[in-house]
Amino acid sequence: MSKISTALTIGQVAETIGVSTHTLRYYEQAGLIRPVGRTQAGHRLYSPADLDWLLFVMRLKATGMPIAGMQAFAALRAQGQPTMGARRDLLAAHRDAVLARIAELQSNLGAIVDKIAYYEAAGQNAGAGDPARQTDATSSL
Repeated sequence: MSKISTALTIGQVAETIGVSTHTLRYYEQAGLIRPVGRTQAGHRLYSPADLDWLLFVMRLKATGMPIAGMQAFAALRAQGQPTMGARRDLLAAHRDAVLARIAELQSNLGAIVDKIAYYEAAGQNAGAGDPARQTDATSSL
């Protein structure tokens, strides 16, 4: 939850969450965020609740949820309490996809760590033998 208790301009929100003002306008147009309040001059004003929601959207984005998935979640959220089960299901499926991606990354990281260890060992033994005859036992990387 954000610690901000006053309305923020689009520039302030953009700076806070690390996106451009154009991106915030796009998110509103795409239905990722509800239309925000406006000043009498028509300038957007974001509430603390808007900022909290945007921070959650940024987490979904950072974890690889496609725009369509975020739009579906936002549409369910806009429908209120009756969609809590559907929202939970959508997030559970996304969590499972994130966990699968983490497992894939951990496997790939393990291969990289092994390759580093191979090169470190090869560097320590560089003086022994003909360098032209040294082979890379893990040539798949």
